[in-house]
Amino acid sequence: MKKRIQVTGAVFLQDNRVMAAQRGGGKALDGYWEFPGGKIEAGETPEEALARELREELKVEAEVGEHLTTTEHEYDFGIVVLSTYFCTLHGEEPVLTEHKEVRWLRPDELELLPWAPADIPAVNLIKQRLTSKG
Repeated sequence: MKKRIQVTGAVFLQDNRVMAAQRGGGKALDGYWEFPGGKIEAGETPEEALARELREELKVEAEVGEHLTTTEHEYDFGIVVLSTYFCTLHGEEPVLTEHKEVRWLRPDELELLPWAPADIPAVNLIKQRLTSKG
């Protein structure tokens, strides 16, 4: 039986654009794009884990808001259970410590990037939501 890995991801929206982060070298899925976040540690809620991971990975204080979706994807290294949340940045610019790059994308640009498979269902939901608002 494969290991289940509980992780979180942050969906940052700004001026109808979505932040995407490219995974850094030496890690699984190097070069793929994702919503920044990370593993949930023992005793943490998903929201607490996400806020901590954003402080560690991007050096930002973020407000974790509405839960968007939870998806599962089976990789060769295990089953990733990804819970994504809408988050708000409080003025700071992200500082890259683990990612190669971040981009702010319009909804119609999201599909142009190679997303990590676990993030794709959330990408599709965000596109639907932002396109229906426009």
